Amino acid sequence: MFAGRLLARLSRSRAFLATMGSWSKPQSIAHQVILPRTPPTSTDAIQCEGSIANRRFFSSEIETESTLDGATYERVCSDTLDALSDYFEELTENAAELQGTDVAYSDGVLTVNLGRQHGTYVINRQTPNKQIWLSSPTSGPKRYDFVGSVAAGRWVYKHSGQSLHELLQQEIPGILKSESVDFLHLPYCS
Repeated sequence: MFAGRLLARLSRSRAFLATMGSWSKPQSIAHQVILPRTPPTSTDAIQCEGSIANRRFFSSEIETESTLDGATYERVCSDTLDALSDYFEELTENAAELQGTDVAYSDGVLTVNLGRQHGTYVINRQTPNKQIWLSSPTSGPKRYDFVGSVAAGRWVYKHSGQSLHELLQQEIPGILKSESVDFLHLPYCS
């Protein structure tokens, strides 16, 4: 079943690239994409515009678990979400240009509604994974792991290396144009 879905996805991708004019037919059999009968293990190469583009179908890397014990994770996570909640409340109270904003924090879920035009940010704890998850109307979903020591650690999205606070510092000033925004002064953003 997985192999069938994979073949269908590759066929659609090839058809899409052909319609865009960027698919170049391989000149020899050595350059052709050979579809495996079993699922790929990591990456496969596809010939596009004379160069090889690696497509990652799924990660073969093992994610490293958080080094925080359960009690420390709960404390660090609560401190982070409490500080973010307080700061978002402060920012939205002073933002005259935003209509219909709301900040709610309950049971480890911080919901920041920045109005119909800008959307809603949801930041929540994921205790089983020892992560904080973010859903951004601008950049989409991300999962943050705590990296470093409790004294000098931060929540990092491992695919890009960007911290939770850096992402918020990048996105929120574009929404709150009349406010000075500084998420980098909050706990666990070093």
